[in-house]
Amino acid sequence: MTLQILGFLLTVGILVPVHEFGHYWVARRCGVKVLRFSIGFGRVLWRRQAHPGATEFTLSLLPLGGYVRMLDESEGPVPADMREQAFNNRPLKERAAIVAAGPLINLLLAMLLFAAASWLGVEEPKSVLSAPHAGSLAERAGLRAGDWVQAVSTDGQTWTELQSLPELRWHLMRSVSRGERLVLSVSDRAGHGRRSVTLETDLIPKGELDAQLLKRIGLGLPFSEPVLGQLNPTGAGAQAGLLKGDRVLSVDGVAPSDAAALRERIRAAVDGEQGRAMQWKIERAGQVLELQVTPQAVQSGEKKQGRIEAMVGAPPEMVTVSRSLVDALMGGVERTWEVSTMTLQVFGRMLVGEASLKNLSGPLTIADYAGQSLTMGLSYFLSFLALVSVSLGVLNLLPLPMLDGGHLMYYLFEGLSGRPVSEWWHRQLQRVGAFVLLLMMALALSNDMAHKLGLY
Repeated sequence: MTLQILGFLLTVGILVPVHEFGHYWVARRCGVKVLRFSIGFGRVLWRRQAHPGATEFTLSLLPLGGYVRMLDESEGPVPADMREQAFNNRPLKERAAIVAAGPLINLLLAMLLFAAASWLGVEEPKSVLSAPHAGSLAERAGLRAGDWVQAVSTDGQTWTELQSLPELRWHLMRSVSRGERLVLSVSDRAGHGRRSVTLETDLIPKGELDAQLLKRIGLGLPFSEPVLGQLNPTGAGAQAGLLKGDRVLSVDGVAPSDAAALRERIRAAVDGEQGRAMQWKIERAGQVLELQVTPQAVQSGEKKQGRIEAMVGAPPEMVTVSRSLVDALMGGVERTWEVSTMTLQVFGRMLVGEASLKNLSGPLTIADYAGQSLTMGLSYFLSFLALVSVSLGVLNLLPLPMLDGGHLMYYLFEGLSGRPVSEWWHRQLQRVGAFVLLLMMALALSNDMAHKLGLY
């Protein structure tokens, strides 16, 4: 929990000031007087002002955002000698630039963060597949446990070499979002017997572009040998005589293709309310032994599943993924563009009912992922920050009143009609925008709680 809070505070403490700095910097360049630069909302905890009349910098109680308050005649009287410094009196193009600067600097930051993470390099699982889920798209395509996906293509002609499993997952998500098939160049784990496999990702509805996508395709965890890790001394596995390091050769006469297949056999070993005895053949220190293992039947959702209370699976093979500085910068631009367009597509599909509203996440989910990325290393945390920065930039560009995109829509109307939005319409639209934002926040928080409680 402490790490989650730290990760969340770091995320907010980096991305929110950057967003507000975009507004602040462009406003100063345009000659607009900035009254306050605030991180957070509500009661002020800390303030600093270089001298009377200078910008006041504050830190407030609720760290869920921030704001830049500028001199503006719509918010109060402005002395005659300062009217030129008021936001509302600046040319339309300057006002639009000031408003757009916040989201745009978030997107620029995301490019640099993606590039930095790629340049520093990360340890990622090699793109060797575990056993595909039964009946899944991957199984129907002929993929097997231990297949090494070395390259991908959308036309079978132009190939993109892969370095890791997360790269493959990214290409899968992109192919679904574009409605394209994905062709995989596959070999065995040693690199022999290369063949092409076509995944019909174009058949997956674009509305299913969510956290369960990979499960529907049938690709989950990386390949892992069927070797046992740490066991609970009081669990069913240890009670049956299993030890850490045992390699499972067969269960009821069938050799498990990998750790994922072995886990499925264990989960399915239930008869009614009781675990079903299984005959295991294992290899231990060069000797082959046979043991009877009876998993404990444990309630999981609406049904019972077998458990032996042991870590099942050897650590997957890892590779170091890194790029040169130039390639990393180019990749940062490409990744930011692709994540931005994919985010907009998901928002659009949620709006028309083609994607589930369960995709909307809030501060609890952000805190969870922030904490996890911190434990994984600097590059992972930078990549996480980049993803959130893209989301913050894209969200603020949505044409909703109270968001930066809503103000840009006002300016578009003003530019086309030659007159600003009337005060009456401005008030009504602000009310609608506030309602929509509160609804989105409530929905995101309820989704967070549902995930926490295991309801999704």
